[in-house]
Amino acid sequence: MREYLLVLFCTAAVTYLLTGPVRKFAIAAGAMPPVRARDVHREPTPRLGGIAMFGGLCAGILVASQLDNLSKVFSQGTDIRALLSGAGIMFLLGVLDDKWGVDALVKLGGQMIAAGVMVWQGVTVITLPVPGVGPVAVSPTQGMVISVTLVVVMVNAVNFIDGLDGLAGGMVCIAAMAFFLYSYRLWYGYTISDAAPAVLFSVLLIGMCLGFLAHNMHPARIFMGDSGSMMLGLMLAVAAISITGRVDPDLISNETGSQTAAVHALVPIYIPLLLPLTVIALPLADLLLAVVRRTWAGQSPFAADKRHLHHRLLQVGHSHSRAVLIMYFWAALIAFGSVAFSVTNTGRTVVLTLAGLCLVGLVVLLIPRFRPRAPRAVQSFVPPRYRRQQNGPMAELSAKDKQLLGEAGRDSGMGSTAVGHRGEATGRR
Repeated sequence: MREYLLVLFCTAAVTYLLTGPVRKFAIAAGAMPPVRARDVHREPTPRLGGIAMFGGLCAGILVASQLDNLSKVFSQGTDIRALLSGAGIMFLLGVLDDKWGVDALVKLGGQMIAAGVMVWQGVTVITLPVPGVGPVAVSPTQGMVISVTLVVVMVNAVNFIDGLDGLAGGMVCIAAMAFFLYSYRLWYGYTISDAAPAVLFSVLLIGMCLGFLAHNMHPARIFMGDSGSMMLGLMLAVAAISITGRVDPDLISNETGSQTAAVHALVPIYIPLLLPLTVIALPLADLLLAVVRRTWAGQSPFAADKRHLHHRLLQVGHSHSRAVLIMYFWAALIAFGSVAFSVTNTGRTVVLTLAGLCLVGLVVLLIPRFRPRAPRAVQSFVPPRYRRQQNGPMAELSAKDKQLLGEAGRDSGMGSTAVGHRGEATGRR
């Protein structure tokens, strides 16, 4: 575990340190498009944050290759090489799109090429676990189709939710944490070595997201752009493919002592790639709803609009930060709920707990305009939106602003007292 923590820290630190210089480079390179009608932010913000994230990925892989235990992952297979190849292609495609813009069909073709390169290097689904039957082998063509489809779906799902500050990075980080817990349990709990690459990929994803979120939380100073969102989606798909279809249920049967217990332990991967999909259930739901909505309206499935789930939360009345936190809550509830159900034998307790948390989430959704006010004693330590507002237009001004307004009044001959009395009179009305 210490080696994983070291890789996570190095990845996050390099990503964090590179983001500042990358922001300056993006501004100088002109990768700062004007605000569009469907955008939520109000000022042009530089993109190309994926450059810093790719740098963090390379740094994390370099550190992992020098550690005693993690270095075995590099010698036991080609997953790391395939990940770098696919991520590099996706990264370059995203940089081109962030700077000059790329047609949707061309972007889709690039995503399929990146997925095909990884499949060619061995990252593909070999078997599918079927309840009551066991692992069912798939042909190379079927495995390629399943793998490419999974990569394209996850890449576009993450890309679709990259609409609010910190939303995509935070949700992928939550998904990676849940996937880390599951794959780590398979590796060390059931001694399944095929799960080792997925554990490392999850750690790298967590570090990249944490390092970038420090600059991307509202109000964001830089966006990850397609160079970052597509790379995150690809890495999440690679982690899923590297573990799904390679875990033999018979190995878990030997550890648990019965096939029934093995079926329960493998619940998160018995529904078609369940765990990889549940950890990004919200992005996938948003993707499917967007495709259906646009197709039904006679538009292209890739046409941009302002009707995603996070946009609807803003329209309901939630603030920017609260909408992001709500999406975090539901993503964590679904992802960690799936992991908890696969770990514990008391499924009833997990279901009841999830039901209670769902009720809490629904209550939060129904009170978008509720804003708690902090006591006066701690108002100087909380954000302005939680402070008690005094009546009158002059109360919204700071003491420095009032002083400047008074000086402007004296210079114009009106006198500061007249301005002050007028403001007080207006406040009394």
